[in-house]
Amino acid sequence: MNLQNPFQLLGLSAAVFAVACNAVAQQDAAAVDELEEIVVTGSQIAGASISDALPVSVLDADDIEALGIDSGDELLDFMAENGANFFNEAENISGGVNSARGDIGAFNLRSLGTGNTLVLINGRRMINAPGFQTEEVGGSFVPVNTVNSNTIPVYGTQRVEVLREGASAIYGADAVAGVVNTVLKTDYDGFSIRVRGSAYDNVGRDTQTINGEWGRFFNNGNTNIGVFFDYYRRDRVSAHEDPRWADSDFRHRLPEGSPWADETDFRNNSANSIYGQYDVVRSVSRFGLRNSITDSSGEFETYPAGDPRCEWDLGYGTCGAPDGQGTYRHNLNETRDLSSELYRANAFAYLNHVFDSGMESFTELSYYVSDTNLLRHASAPFSTVKLRVGAANYYNPLGPVGSPNRLPDSVIGTRVPAEGLQLEIDNYRFTQVPRIVDNKGDSYRFLQGLRGDFGLWNWEAAFTRSAATREDVTHNRISNLLIQEALEDPTPAAYNPFSGGVDSNIERALVDVYRNGETSLTMVDAKFSNAGLFELPSGPAGALVGVELRRETFADDRDPRLDGTIVFTDFQGDTFPFVSDVVNSSPTPDNRGERDVTSLFAEMQLPLLDRLDAQLAVRYEDFSDVGDTTVGKLALGWYATNRVLFRGSWSEAFRAPNLVTINEDIVARQNTRTDYTCLYAAENGGDPDQDTLDCRNSTQRIAQGSKNLRPEESTNTSFGIVIEPVENLTFTLDYWSIEKYDTIGLFGEENHTILDLVQRLEQGTGDCSTLQANPAVAREAEVAEDEAAIYTAAGICPAGLIKFIDDRYANLDTRTVEGHDIGIYYSVDTPVGDFDFRYVASFLDKYEQTAGGDAALLLDAKESGLLPAGIPVTGFSDLIRIDGNPEQKQNFRVGWNMDSWHGWITGLHVGDFIQDSLTLDDGTVYVIPSVMTFNAVVGRTFDLPQWRDARVRLGINNLADERAPLADRFFGYFADMHRDLGRYYYLDARFRY
Repeated sequence: MNLQNPFQLLGLSAAVFAVACNAVAQQDAAAVDELEEIVVTGSQIAGASISDALPVSVLDADDIEALGIDSGDELLDFMAENGANFFNEAENISGGVNSARGDIGAFNLRSLGTGNTLVLINGRRMINAPGFQTEEVGGSFVPVNTVNSNTIPVYGTQRVEVLREGASAIYGADAVAGVVNTVLKTDYDGFSIRVRGSAYDNVGRDTQTINGEWGRFFNNGNTNIGVFFDYYRRDRVSAHEDPRWADSDFRHRLPEGSPWADETDFRNNSANSIYGQYDVVRSVSRFGLRNSITDSSGEFETYPAGDPRCEWDLGYGTCGAPDGQGTYRHNLNETRDLSSELYRANAFAYLNHVFDSGMESFTELSYYVSDTNLLRHASAPFSTVKLRVGAANYYNPLGPVGSPNRLPDSVIGTRVPAEGLQLEIDNYRFTQVPRIVDNKGDSYRFLQGLRGDFGLWNWEAAFTRSAATREDVTHNRISNLLIQEALEDPTPAAYNPFSGGVDSNIERALVDVYRNGETSLTMVDAKFSNAGLFELPSGPAGALVGVELRRETFADDRDPRLDGTIVFTDFQGDTFPFVSDVVNSSPTPDNRGERDVTSLFAEMQLPLLDRLDAQLAVRYEDFSDVGDTTVGKLALGWYATNRVLFRGSWSEAFRAPNLVTINEDIVARQNTRTDYTCLYAAENGGDPDQDTLDCRNSTQRIAQGSKNLRPEESTNTSFGIVIEPVENLTFTLDYWSIEKYDTIGLFGEENHTILDLVQRLEQGTGDCSTLQANPAVAREAEVAEDEAAIYTAAGICPAGLIKFIDDRYANLDTRTVEGHDIGIYYSVDTPVGDFDFRYVASFLDKYEQTAGGDAALLLDAKESGLLPAGIPVTGFSDLIRIDGNPEQKQNFRVGWNMDSWHGWITGLHVGDFIQDSLTLDDGTVYVIPSVMTFNAVVGRTFDLPQWRDARVRLGINNLADERAPLADRFFGYFADMHRDLGRYYYLDARFRY
């Protein structure tokens, strides 16, 4: 194929190449015979001319090198079609051990959500990462999994093809939003070594990369063997390295006059600190402690000595005062990392051989390994699982008579019983030690295939085996059993929670906690194609039929302290699965599952007219656990003129429930959530700063897998035009729509509390004993007097602390995503060099989740004014620009070549969006502004003795040192969409012979 001919190249990719079919038709028969047959993502028929009409974006090796990146997740950041990356370390904090941690990145085409993109390597399905996590679908978090983008070697890649439409009829399940196919080099001859180092302006991180390529032809060119490897190392980035992140109270970064300046939003330090709050378990009025040592409810706070709130000394460099003075808040970013220290290696090897008979053998073997180390903030007990200081604890200030640490009678009086008083711990955090996370992952893929001809038919068959493992170990976790035992100890070896973390004996309660995951994919496929099955008046009709058999498995092995083997029972009598033995970690049973899938598929290419081609495809898949489905596809491409192509498609797609949502045993998951019933009371009952009420807590949600879940189905449509007004200039415009039915999700914890609020608002403060509140929200029966008074003042019945919320996976309503893509491509030769320009943009025009049932009830209550505008009903209605779904994402690249010199300038623009949780009662929204970043690189090639085509490059990424805009998140920015490391430099050298 003549790769300089724009008429040929457009059909190969609407995102890169120019119109081809007519030019191909004008070549003589001898030239056509010499054309290389290429299978393009979107059609499996080799040499199919319908490929001209498919909306495929292509990034080749030069495009990738122009970005100056080292990882697959960085490549996805640059793709206009890809949405937020929900698998990133800066955001995966609250999930703890339940997050997919370590070296991992997720695919999210069209912002439709993780798991809706099919990922291929050399045209065949890749294995899912063993570390899955949850993602918000509907109103809460549902388990999702993804291929790990970082397992794909960036510098062994020949090109990355992105099919921007559903392709289940071509490739099977998961191709709802599209397909990403990475094509690796398989015909390399020579050896090259590349080294790269980088340094950052704003942080102390350095990175080093080594890449190698080796390939050789044998047997008179009939055998080719090649090996590629990548090695990457980077330093950790700690929050304390930059003042932007160092203090987790981000209110000082708000502009003057901001309507959020007087709110508690952006105050992301924690009310849980080493200086805790303590509640006397027994009534305090008869012991003379009320309004002296404690408040009227029997609670007191502790502080570091010298704090102006101190009223009496504890004797350990700490002091105390009755509750109500405000808690001592902890800076969560004192110890935690923004990103981990990382070591990664990728290797890919292939062996291709052509037998004398003409049959070809192709073998592929890849291996990936990573090792990360990450610091996280210290643990705090869940608000629903409180620990107690034993009455006989050696350090208890209200301990037994004779204890050296009992406060003197001059402070506590003479009425505290001789045996001492038991204390319940609240607002406490074990800040003596940070959590340290070690995560190790590996995966391998083996493929053996054969291809050849049988008469007029081409055939290809292959066996693929992939497996991946991940070991996640967290050090310095706290065992509930061991710490409670230490809190009961009457000897000096007891745990001392009153010492401000100094000589507290925390060591006796520290444990390591692991989570091990494993996935596997075994696949056998065979397909037969004939590019000239029969003749039509406008040309030969092509056809392909095939079969694919695959088995998918996963296993999630949790630490005995998490899976119920080692059981902790709290003072309320709660035990597994509602309470784990690990402080601040949700209980999670071990989980495993498998499924067998049988696929039968067929595809036809029909030249209906001289300038009109059609693609017809159908696929049947039978799942061993969720039934079967059949989907079809129709695509058309019409050349109105040699320079104008119209294209359109209609297809069905499907996504089977992932193995986790089907097989998961009952799981109680802790997520930090706002209790909107409590928040309404605080804001309308005289406690706007929540000095008495605490409305944002770790809330336990109970969910369970279901074999009754149905596959999600979707209808995908697209229509586009490709115009080449002059040679070497191409414009593309494509409109697309995805309507997905039976989306699997959850109603959501916060939505459940809002439903609870609506029911309380409807009843008012009448007979609260007959209140019919939301039964899914299980609350404590008792409410403290001062808290109950706030609820009553707000006009609703008092609500106790949430114990748990019962929420189950379900097929929810319809999700609709619509948008359009624009591409501009131009190249020109000038006396000062050759230039090429590409601009790609993706725009969201519509993104909504239809609300039904209880969700519709909440939206109606908001419309009527019963619910304040500031209370968000999440996950339903219009989702565009909400929490990381910007209306637009654009990128461009300008390349230049002249003699031995070359260079690129690239740019990425991410549109603005709204952080929904910050919406004020008057409807004012908080807009996270758009971000534009630029990268530049210049390089030169030259010859050296023993080497050819040596090359040196100097690059600067984020030229203007653009930083991520302020958001109410862990590090003060929305890390799912933005990066905040600022400008960095790299030097790259390659040597080849």
